[in-house]
Amino acid sequence: MLSVSDLQVSYGAISALGGISFKIEQGSIVTLIGGNGAGKTTTLRTISGLLRAKTGKIEFLGEDITALAPHKIVARGLCHVPEGRMIFSNLTVDENLAMGAYLQTDAALIAKNRDYVFSIFPRLKERLKQTAGTLSGGEQQMLAIGRALMSNPKFLMLDEPSLGIAPRLISTIFEKIVEINKHHGITILLVEQNANLALEVSSYAYVLETGRIVMEGESKKLRADPQLKATYLGG
Repeated sequence: MLSVSDLQVSYGAISALGGISFKIEQGSIVTLIGGNGAGKTTTLRTISGLLRAKTGKIEFLGEDITALAPHKIVARGLCHVPEGRMIFSNLTVDENLAMGAYLQTDAALIAKNRDYVFSIFPRLKERLKQTAGTLSGGEQQMLAIGRALMSNPKFLMLDEPSLGIAPRLISTIFEKIVEINKHHGITILLVEQNANLALEVSSYAYVLETGRIVMEGESKKLRADPQLKATYLGG
């Protein structure tokens, strides 16, 4: 579904990605793990068109999207939930969800997607008229994912969904991510600092270090890898 080939990205003279390549099959959950500064967020931002690649190619559903503007990438069904959530804090929950449907023109589909969002995150329905900035961290993350779902995505990229969330809500958020994948058929690329959790919910993983992929494999096998356990899993 998504193919990234020899992707190189720089911030001025500093190389952030040194020619990474990977593929993601339709219907899967794939995770990118690695320490701070490894290039995980840069990878997602480049795929979604927020950063420009120096060299390399990004293909989505067989189409070259490397040079496309972000809104055109969203229109093709690839949506990005950024690190830090980036909700519109001065707008209501309802208005945030409406912004997610900005490119949609089918009223029936918009209504269907809203109902779907409320079925996954009933708390958002309870807080529809509440200003988004007054929500808890977990509720804001639910809203960020809900807003993305309003764009009717085929492919969802999630950057650090557990960041700044109360521990009791983290498992709920990840249960919902699995549900979105299983019951709605949305393919997911997940970036997550909590490597244990990321490997638990994904089927395949790539390990990034200083802008390069240094390891890849089935998540189940990587969880048992002694080197990976020592570096990322705390054991």
